[in-house]
Amino acid sequence: MKVLHFYRTYYPDSFGGVEQVIRQMVEGCSRLGVDAEVLTLTRDKANLELEFEGHVVHRVPLNIEIASTGISWSAFARFKQLAAKADLIHYHFPWPFMDIAHFACGIKTPSVVTYHSDIVRQKYLLKLYQPVMHRFLNKVDRIVATSPNYLATSPTLAQFRDKTEIITYGLERDIYPDPSEETLTKWRARFGHKFFLFVGVLRYYKGLHVLLDAIAGTSIPVVILGNGPVETELKQQAQRLGLQHVHFVGALPEEDKVALLQLCYALVFPSHLRSEAFGITLLEAAMYGKPMISCEIGTGTSYVNIDQETGLVVPASDPPAFRQAMQYLFDHPELAERMGQAAAQRYATLFTAGKMAQSYHALYQDCIGD
Repeated sequence: MKVLHFYRTYYPDSFGGVEQVIRQMVEGCSRLGVDAEVLTLTRDKANLELEFEGHVVHRVPLNIEIASTGISWSAFARFKQLAAKADLIHYHFPWPFMDIAHFACGIKTPSVVTYHSDIVRQKYLLKLYQPVMHRFLNKVDRIVATSPNYLATSPTLAQFRDKTEIITYGLERDIYPDPSEETLTKWRARFGHKFFLFVGVLRYYKGLHVLLDAIAGTSIPVVILGNGPVETELKQQAQRLGLQHVHFVGALPEEDKVALLQLCYALVFPSHLRSEAFGITLLEAAMYGKPMISCEIGTGTSYVNIDQETGLVVPASDPPAFRQAMQYLFDHPELAERMGQAAAQRYATLFTAGKMAQSYHALYQDCIGD
């Protein structure tokens, strides 16, 4: 079975949550006999065809970007060419250009859409895009919601319930590097063993401004791993609040990220908008047995992190509530340990890449056989 994944960004250009999920899908399904390739956009015009971890990544030049929607004129011909060789197209939503490419190329190949998120921020552009979006979602064979929470709360998915099923994200620990003792010692010497960790791209919906307000006036150490569009303003906020116990370490290699996940006391995940549809970082924390603090935003974050079981869930955009949760967890290490163990057990039961791959493999076979 040959499957073509189509998404606007992918490794090695970008290391976000959706990219990680596609990577895990490709790796997991390959063990079940699926030959998967990825078509994506790139700014690197010198290397348009490459191999990444045993699978082919086809890249076309990014020509223009409008409201976070990448557009490539050469993508049409390349997509049509690759789609003709595939048994199934696996789309990753949202990406409006993808919908247009589907119709422009006259795609008749069986198709699956993983619905990663509603369109939240671009409300006015959404009104223009909605007719195309609805036509696209109506035409594809199946839609996948990534959690029961998101299916229950998405107004868009509500219109397509009869063709939507739930397959949650999954991760495989084996593809993460084991940090060397030297790397662990380096970070342990810098931050000790009792610090809260944030991992992710520093975007508007991540709620880091709430986190910084929450820890103002406390001495709770926080490490922020990642970079992104709001990095400068967050550093300015931290300086304005006099937060000497907040450490911005920037984007780091995977080995360093794993070292910090292993060493941290707990993970903080203050995302406050529905743009945060699931939270791959929450899965990573659970995989390494760490308790979590997240916000209730009606998405998959509260499917991964169960309040009072695997961590604490607080109201969104509420610094006092987030501060109280952090302080409570910080002051109760035995509770934090139990929650971390529960998180690891929930991960092993529900969120492995193997389980995700088996579900997608069955869906692929069903679509091709329809």
